[in-house]
Amino acid sequence: MKDRSSHEILPDDKPVPFFPDHLMTEFWVAMGFLGLAVIIGAIGMFHHIGLEDPADPLNTPLHVKPEWYFLFLYQLLKVVPDYVFFGQIEGRVFITVAVIVALMAWMIFPFFDKKEDTKRAWWIRAALSALALIAIIALTVWGEVS
Repeated sequence: MKDRSSHEILPDDKPVPFFPDHLMTEFWVAMGFLGLAVIIGAIGMFHHIGLEDPADPLNTPLHVKPEWYFLFLYQLLKVVPDYVFFGQIEGRVFITVAVIVALMAWMIFPFFDKKEDTKRAWWIRAALSALALIAIIALTVWGEVS
C-alpha cells in the first residue's frame, strides 16, 4: 500500500472547502461553549454560593501573607531595616528597586554575553544561580513559618 501524507490531495480525493464546511464547524463549537457559559452563569445567578463574608476594606486581618510565590519577596521586605546606606534610602524602596534591576539584568544578560563559555565562567554562573535559588527557597520557607 502506498504511504499517503495527510496534506497530499490525490485525484480521487475531494478537497473540503474552508467556507462553509470548516467555518461552520468552528461556529457550532463556539456556540456550544457560549451556551455552556450561559447555563453556568444562569445557575450561578439563582444558586448563590456563599464563600465568606464580603470584603471590608476598613477591617484588615492581623496577619496577611502573600501567596507562596511572593513569600521570598515579602520576607525580604521584612528583613531589610527601615533605612539603608546610613539613613539615606528607605529600605523598602531599595529592595524593590534592587529586585527589579536584578530581574531585568537576569533577563537581558544572554543578549549581551556573546563570548565563548569557559569552564571557570560556567562554574561561576552556576554557583551564583545556586546561591540565588538557595536564598529564594530559604526566604520562602522562613516567610511561611514566621
